[in-house]
Amino acid sequence: MRRLCLIGLGLLASLCLHLPQLSYALPPSTIPARSQGIMMSQVKLPSPERAIALTFDDGPSPDATPEILATLERYQVKATFFVIGRHVQRYPEISQQLVAQGHAIGNHTWSHRSDRLNPQEAGYEINQASRIITQVTGVRTLLFRPPKGRLENGLVSWAKKNRYLVALWSVDSRDYQEPTPHQIVQTILRQIQPGGIILMHDGNRGRMQAAAALPELLEALKAEGYEFVTLPELLQRSGRF
Repeated sequence: MRRLCLIGLGLLASLCLHLPQLSYALPPSTIPARSQGIMMSQVKLPSPERAIALTFDDGPSPDATPEILATLERYQVKATFFVIGRHVQRYPEISQQLVAQGHAIGNHTWSHRSDRLNPQEAGYEINQASRIITQVTGVRTLLFRPPKGRLENGLVSWAKKNRYLVALWSVDSRDYQEPTPHQIVQTILRQIQPGGIILMHDGNRGRMQAAAALPELLEALKAEGYEFVTLPELLQRSGRF
């Protein structure tokens, strides 16, 4: 019996040596408890980290988002998309593609309201978007960005009370002003720092300029040694996980 046990233990040890290493990485849109209910626009990274987060608002759209996704795939870059709920409902296949390619998804309200809302209206805008995001993509996200960055209209206070991480930005591409693609790149390069969060758009005004600027932008930032990660991963690099 002792001999059989020793043989069995030897076989088990041999099998364990050949088991594949498992990954315990969090899903792209996961926000752990310690980072919920806060607001951020940039993170502090330990040196020599040069990670940054590329984010897109107001999509998905049928013209710009697929082009942006193709560019991100070509350059092997992950980004974070703050989607409008009714756009997710209208373009479910594009929304599903965001998740399939490993990008993070955030809530950008149901209808992009930026006027003053009472708590019931704010709750509807965020909950309705959350419901359709989960229904279409299977993702339950606690990332939230208020339309136009408005902080005092009721949405942010509701989101923070309900444990959302409110994610703003430190680098404004100003693509919504519809400059040339090269001007967008230069605007970003002037502002970028490690731990930065870049605001771009794949919906509404400036989306096609943003899509056109993306290849030049990715090449320029990679040449400066920057690494592109999702917002949750940027938090992880900062030690907030």
